[in-house]
Parts: sequence; structure tokens; C-alpha cells
Amino acid sequence: MAERILKSALLGAALIVSALPGGAWAHGPTRQKVTETVEVNAPPAKVWAVIGNFQDMSWLPVVKATTGEGGNTPGTAKRHIDLGGGASIDEELTKYDADKYSYSYYVPKIDVKVLPVNNYSSTIDVRPSDDGKTSTVEWHGAFYRGYPNNDPPPDLNDEAAIKAVSDLYKSGLAALKTKIDSAK
Repeated sequence: MAERILKSALLGAALIVSALPGGAWAHGPTRQKVTETVEVNAPPAKVWAVIGNFQDMSWLPVVKATTGEGGNTPGTAKRHIDLGGGASIDEELTKYDADKYSYSYYVPKIDVKVLPVNNYSSTIDVRPSDDGKTSTVEWHGAFYRGYPNNDPPPDLNDEAAIKAVSDLYKSGLAALKTKIDSAK
């Protein structure tokens, strides 16, 4: 008898919950990830010579100027990227390994008008090909959309955030490839 009452109560609760509007099930944003790669016709050391200095983002087309402090020391190194027209981004280095041709950074505070994301972190890795004569550069990031609540406007939703970061990575990697490949 007690088992029958319990089953009836659980069934009733399930029916009530299933009748709630869809908004009752809604949740905030989920972390998004983007990874882009490019093959470069140069060994990793040559690629690293262009991108390995955290204080220098001159290889990225949208960057007008980079200033910074702390060199390539994680926890100390910071850079200010001037994108022109009053737009800028401040970034902080979290990991740096010149031997593995890799560094990671994050943006402590971002203007969503500049990049429609929040809580953004990123890593750039340079990996050698099997013969060591060419390299694969991988740029990957994780972030939340620019609008932290439910029902974001189209320019601050997940799709807008993914597109903006992916486009940035693709254009940066294409420019890096052109710069290195044409320097031969």
C-alpha cells in the first residue's frame, strides 16, 4: 500500500513538473569553445620567433599597437592591445612554455562591443610536423557569450560569440601564414 501511494505521488509530481512552462527549465549560458589551425611552411622555431613574445601582437591584422609589461612571465605579464577607433583589450599571461612553443592567456574584463564574449581564455600552440620542416599552429579558446542571462540579443548570443572568435582566429592565422611563408 505504501509503495502504491509513493508511486502515485511521484507520478503526480512528474505530471506537475512536466506541465511547467519551458522557461522553468531554462539555464544560463554554457561555455563555448573554438579551435582553429593553420599549416605553416616553416619549422616551429621560426613560427615561434614571430608569435612567441606575449608583448607583440603585430602579426594579428586587427592590432594597431601592443604595449605591455612583465615580458613572458605568467602571472606578471600583461598586454594592452589597441584595435583602433578607441577599441582595446587587456590580456594577462597565465602559462608560457617556450620549449613547447605554447602560451595561454585570459581577458580579465572585456567590452562586449569589441568581442561579444565573457570569461575568455585562450592558448596558442605551435606543433612540428613529423619531419620538423613545417608546423601546425593551433589557436583555441573558451568563453561564454556576451550576454550572461537567458534570451540574449542576437549580437550577444552563443552563435555571435563563436563566429566572432572563430573569425578572429582564422584571420589571424591566415595573416601569420602569409607573413611567415612570404618571408622565405
